[in-house]
This record gives sequence, structure tokens and C-alpha cells, in this order.
Amino acid sequence: MDSFSPSASRGTSRRPTARPTTTATSVAAQDIICAVSESRGVSSTVGLAFVNLATAEAVLCQICDSQTYVKTIIKIGVFEPSEILFMNTAKESKLRYIIQENLPDPIFTFLDRRWWSEKIGHDYVERLAFPEEVDSLKVTMGGNYFAACCFAAVLKYVEVELQRSFTTHSLRIRFEPSQGSMTIDLATIVSLELIQNLQNSKSKESLFGLLNETLTPMGARLLRASILQPSTERVKLTARYNAVEDLTTKEDMFVSVRQALKGFIDADKILTAIILVPTKRTIQYVEQSVNNVIMLKTYVSAIKKIFQALGAAQSDLLLTIRELCAPEGHRSIEELIDTTLNEHVAYQSKPLDLRNQRIYCVKAGVNSLLDVARQTYKEANADATELIEKLAGTLELIRVS
Repeated sequence: MDSFSPSASRGTSRRPTARPTTTATSVAAQDIICAVSESRGVSSTVGLAFVNLATAEAVLCQICDSQTYVKTIIKIGVFEPSEILFMNTAKESKLRYIIQENLPDPIFTFLDRRWWSEKIGHDYVERLAFPEEVDSLKVTMGGNYFAACCFAAVLKYVEVELQRSFTTHSLRIRFEPSQGSMTIDLATIVSLELIQNLQNSKSKESLFGLLNETLTPMGARLLRASILQPSTERVKLTARYNAVEDLTTKEDMFVSVRQALKGFIDADKILTAIILVPTKRTIQYVEQSVNNVIMLKTYVSAIKKIFQALGAAQSDLLLTIRELCAPEGHRSIEELIDTTLNEHVAYQSKPLDLRNQRIYCVKAGVNSLLDVARQTYKEANADATELIEKLAGTLELIRVS
């Protein structure tokens, strides 16, 4: 571990005028770490790995780029990582300077070369990817050496430096080729105000702001990604058009779906909070873990409404979504929750209500020590309430006399 000595370096050379970012304020609060690696020689092959700690998702890319690294800059600009990892040997590289010049305030961290290991990258896939996707991912990564190395580096950094680790087979990993989507350079994104208004960064007067009628954080993130990287795949676009037609011609179904999505929690973040475990567990982490389980129960309950709302769907995309929301898919989780949590427990936004939900969410009899502690808490609350009433009465008498 001695050779793992990360050193953060913030770029110092900047253009005279500050550039607006490409991220909308409602979607910007994502903790994304990016690792970069490039080949040696005239032909530039760049490997990228992005890990989103907010949504437990990893995206791998390997790009055959030009000497100006246009595609690489655009890809990094779309994800807007909070930190970019480079090898120690790349401190003076051309790619590093181009990223520093073209992206707003990048934070660089330089790590030891040995963390960029293809073998470790494959080991991470074996351990963290969904079981049904392991084989296909390993085949894909077999032909993308630099992407595999970056994947190893970014996950090692998360574990060693950030002291967090993903539970087994819980990380969504996908390889994103440079084909299949339109390339929009950062200057165009800013000039056309696709995501953010040039005059007022908080204004909704941008393409994203005008189109964003989404009801969930997941929908907002997907819309942003679709604007910045529009798909060029005919099959995918046709499926979306058919789904839109299905919703627009069936008003009752459209209204039902909108109603079902209201109050939908950020599923990506809650699932990530459950599977991303810190190295050192604190009281705050334990309390938040209880909150996460309550939110998971609320989320599972909300899935049923989506399934029911899509009852009249006919398009392939909506039918696929309905199939994913079918009760059979989450029944085992629901049964596991029901054996421990009380039926009427639901996530609350007010701190006092949430505390009460947290205290009484577990059924009586599950843990005898917890039952005793809750009874003690209840009696202490009753005593405090009684004392307050007595003091209030006494003070009132004194004030009147």
C-alpha cells in the first residue's frame, strides 16, 4: 500500500472567461470517478472507466481517437466526473493538458501505475457484475485492454482511498462503444444551451429545462443523457416512438402512469446506498441503513402501481417495462421485508416522523433487546411529556398569581 500515494492536483491554466458546465443543477449531484489510460505511439487509443457512486453504475469505453482527443474530451464532458485518475507517469502528458484546457476545473489524482491492471479488472468483473452478465462482459473486456485497466484503477481507488466497497454481484457494468450515438462537442452543447442557460445557470430556459417534465430523478438523468448523447440506432428509436404513440393515444394509461410515478423515490441512489458499504461503520451509517431499508420497502410497494398502470400497454418497450415490474420479480424481496418490518411503515421526509418510523419499523419479537430498548424509549417519552405538562401548569399558575 505504500506505493499508493494519491496526490490531487487542480489545473491552474484556465481561459480568461469561465465556461458554463454541461450539467443541469437538478442532476449535477452525482459522485463520478473517472480513470483514464492511453496507448503509446502515433495512433491514440484511450481507455475510460466511469464509476457513479450515487447510482452504482460503471461505464467502460475504449476510443480510437485523433491527436486532439476530440472523442475522449466529449465523452468525459458528458459524464462530468468529480475526479479524474491518471497514472503518475502521465502528469505531463498531452491528454492530461487537453482535458485540463477543455473541461471546467478538473480535479486530477495521480496514482501508481500498478493499479492499472487488466487481470484485476477482470477479477472485479467476476466479483461485482451481475451473474448473468459476467461472461459477456469478460469477452468484451478481453478485446479492450485499456478499458479493463481503467476499470481496475477506479475501483481500487474507491476501495483504498474512499474506503467504500460494493457488495458481491451488485454493480451495473456496461461497455459503451463510441458507435451508436451522435457525437456533440462541448462547445455546441454550451452554445445551443442544450442543458444549461448561458445567462442564468439556474434558469430552466434550456432544451433540458423545457423538456424536463419527468417525475423521478432517474427520468431526469436519462433525459439528460439522451440529450447529450442522442441514439442513432434505428431499433432503439423505433421502440421509443412506438411507446410514445402508445401513451399519447391512451390518455387513461398516461395519467395512471404519471400518478404512479409521483412520489417515486430515487431508486438508483437507495439501492446504491444499500450495496455500497463503508470500511468503517459508524452510528450514523447504521441509522441511515435503517432509513435505506424503509425507503426500499416504499420503493418495492411503488413498483406495483407501475405494473397496474401499464395494464393497457401494447408497445414492446412498455410491455418490457411492465414485465420488469411484475410482482414475481420482487416477491422474494417483499417477503423478506415483510418478515421483519411492520406493514404500515413508510419513508417520511420530516425528521421527527422518520425517527419514529425508524424506531418502530421492526416487528415486535424479532429482537428481544430491541423490544426492551423501545419500551424504555416509550416510557422515557411518556415521562418527559408528563413532566412538561406539570411544568407548564406550574408556570401558568405562577404567571397568573
